[in-house]
Amino acid sequence: MSKIEEVKANVETGKTKLVPGLVQAALDEGNPAEAILEAMVAAMGVVGDKFSSGELFVPEMLIAAKAMAKGVEVLKPHLAGTAATALGTCVIGTVRGDLHDIGKNLVAMMIESAGFDMVDLGVDVSAAKFVEAIKANPNVKLVACSGLLSTTMPAMKETVATIKESGLTGFKVIVGGAPVTPEFAAEIGADAYAPDAGKAASKAKELVMAA
Repeated sequence: MSKIEEVKANVETGKTKLVPGLVQAALDEGNPAEAILEAMVAAMGVVGDKFSSGELFVPEMLIAAKAMAKGVEVLKPHLAGTAATALGTCVIGTVRGDLHDIGKNLVAMMIESAGFDMVDLGVDVSAAKFVEAIKANPNVKLVACSGLLSTTMPAMKETVATIKESGLTGFKVIVGGAPVTPEFAAEIGADAYAPDAGKAASKAKELVMAA
């Protein structure tokens, strides 16, 4: 097994302590940093698919994401420019009135591991704050709005409407959370819906690549 394959396998299984050393070994072998990063992104894609199909659960997913983060720390000095965040910036937050962040944090980690630079606004985020963040950050390609409570669905609708009416362009809006459905996402004008963190990452890439 090549060192890159070892990196991929160990990210998939969340071997946080082993991944940094394996990434360094893969670099020492002369592998380009971009190729090692691609292998880790592919590993997280596998993790996301397994999570979506119910083979893996939140703890395993968090551990795999942490393992990748440790590997990226080793790679960062070797990556040309912003190769690690080649897909642009993603602004993410839980909508106003909702204080849940576990799902949002998972989605943020998965989208980041797909190749985005993340701006996490946290929880209870007003529509105006989303718009401010889009204006304040360069190269925003994706805005992700999360909500876990059915009572905050009107806030999500208001947030998407405010973002869409802001006059700002060049990005897509993706929504998700327990009460959100594809129909609701379409009704409020979002560009996409994701049922879970794994799907959010693949959908994020798809949206930005197609833009």
